[in-house]
Amino acid sequence: MTPKLNPLEAAQRFISTHFPRCQAALLAGSVVRGEATETSDLDIIVFDDTLVSSYRESFIEDGWHIELFAHNLMSYHAFFEQDCRRAIPSLPRMVTEGIVLKDTEIVEEIKQEARALLDSGPEPWSDETIELKRYFLTDALEDLIGCNTRAEGLFIASTLATLVCEFILRTNRQWTGSSKWTYRALDRYDAQAARELVTALEAYYQTNEPDALIRYVDETLFPFGGRVFAGYSRGKSNET
Repeated sequence: MTPKLNPLEAAQRFISTHFPRCQAALLAGSVVRGEATETSDLDIIVFDDTLVSSYRESFIEDGWHIELFAHNLMSYHAFFEQDCRRAIPSLPRMVTEGIVLKDTEIVEEIKQEARALLDSGPEPWSDETIELKRYFLTDALEDLIGCNTRAEGLFIASTLATLVCEFILRTNRQWTGSSKWTYRALDRYDAQAARELVTALEAYYQTNEPDALIRYVDETLFPFGGRVFAGYSRGKSNET
């Protein structure tokens, strides 16, 4: 196995080898946040005006798995906007936290743009969207209540956890995430709510007892009118 270089040295070698003429490059991810584990990779963002379009590519070099996010000096704007529309600001967050590997006096402006987007928060959900998300949560909750198959219940509980995290965060105009970042986003916003959800999930996974999870979801929905099913309609025309 190839021994790992220091992450900063490995990242700088990667840039020197693959993008010696780029305008800027950043190292982001868990190694920058001090959260690296044995399986962590290096997230490297490159800004190169010779690139026709943005792309992503994976490498293994100097003992590291490397995830490359390559952009020209215009294409990253579209990714910023796309990330913000889905309320998962992956690229703006990476740019904001990134350590500069190379700069030609453009990084600070890009970082300022990313910080402004993060500070503004996602667009608020409309009343229609909130009702739709209540319906999805209600449907999953009823599935859990009626579930008598352990294997299916595990997947339903996982779906409920993701949906209820998203609901709490988005109804409070907070950024969300996917996979581990879903929990991290909730923990960052409301650590107590995150702990209570984990406790409810642990109770179900360990004892097959759903009451705590059901109660958690119901309490989340209560300020917005609770569960919704009867009378819910979407896409129906009122024309006669």
